Amino acid sequence: MEKKNNPDTSQNSIIYANNAATSWPKPPSVLAAVSQAAAGPYLEQGRTTLQDVPDYLFETRRKLANFFNTRDPDAYVFTANATDSLNLLIHGFAAQEKEPFHVITTSFEHNSVIRPLYELQKTGRISVTVIPPNSNGVIDPDDVSGAIRDDTKLGIISHAGNVTGTVQNIKEISRIMDEADTFSIIDGAQSAGQIPVDLSTTSCDAFVFTGHKYLFGVPGTGGFFLRSPDQIYPVRQGGTGTDSSSPVQPESMPERFEAGTPNFPGIAGLAAGIAFVQDIGIESIQKKSMGMISDLIQQLHNIKGVSLLHENPQTPLVSFQIPGLDPNDIGYILAKAFRIISRSGLHCAPWIHSRLTEGKGAVRISLSYMNTPEECAQIADAINALCQSV
Repeated sequence: MEKKNNPDTSQNSIIYANNAATSWPKPPSVLAAVSQAAAGPYLEQGRTTLQDVPDYLFETRRKLANFFNTRDPDAYVFTANATDSLNLLIHGFAAQEKEPFHVITTSFEHNSVIRPLYELQKTGRISVTVIPPNSNGVIDPDDVSGAIRDDTKLGIISHAGNVTGTVQNIKEISRIMDEADTFSIIDGAQSAGQIPVDLSTTSCDAFVFTGHKYLFGVPGTGGFFLRSPDQIYPVRQGGTGTDSSSPVQPESMPERFEAGTPNFPGIAGLAAGIAFVQDIGIESIQKKSMGMISDLIQQLHNIKGVSLLHENPQTPLVSFQIPGLDPNDIGYILAKAFRIISRSGLHCAPWIHSRLTEGKGAVRISLSYMNTPEECAQIADAINALCQSV
């Protein structure tokens, strides 16, 4: 990796540890790509053909297909973020079903899954089974198999949890759902760019990703991979630049789900972010980030007064409480007194917090490749000082 693509944060007094929400800092190559694309001109699909104008949409789809090891770039749909993707998929699937049906999901899910399901549930469209983690803190594929009923049509699984860093066996879970003729959606918001994902060996029907986390893109970017477009109704309609004489949304991919003017600058930045991850290598990213979080967990484990929600994450985050202190107060003190940006509260994941914190919340420290061991030591020192003051 070229040095110029590694941001210099040595003069920055802020320690950023909220990467599970949005990664920062962004690689210079990403910011440059966004700036260049924002300056235009844009090559809109089906409307313009100029050799000297970048086709940001096609090039980024091609990079996504290579990154996730799939063949067809047109199987990738661009959206605003993972929440947008999950809404399009969940409501689009429900729109295809004429009768009420059963959905299985897990305790690890984000509100981007919970709230769309609740909307469908309160109108009687679906019933929902929430599968809890087993004694090892993961979703047992056998429990998934046991939850499937005759009317089970949809399953939604978070690949990596945003509170515990737990990674699920999506290959086996997807296989079980596939054999049961259950449409499977994998939420990869916390895994894409941090954990190797090979969709050629995973039989999921849809895989959701976001650009602004571990793919190092900017906010407003995301999308999903979809194997069988005819299983999802396009709940959003509008201009696509193709079949414009028809009042019906095109059936072809990806136009079926991409209505309106796309986020060209963001998509260009996403391509640069993917290239950044590929240049470093996910294995190298994992080695550095997981090494740092493991060291930090060990330091926190030795601080009297710190209660860890988990000690063996598979993504670079750790969540903790300090008995007697509200998590939001801890987050405020870390920011104001130590200039450490963390994330406190329920992390938009109320189901797992109801199991682990009785709904009281926690403080989450989430790292990325851009963090340093020195920053982790400062985080541990700050938390230790905070505990000493209680």
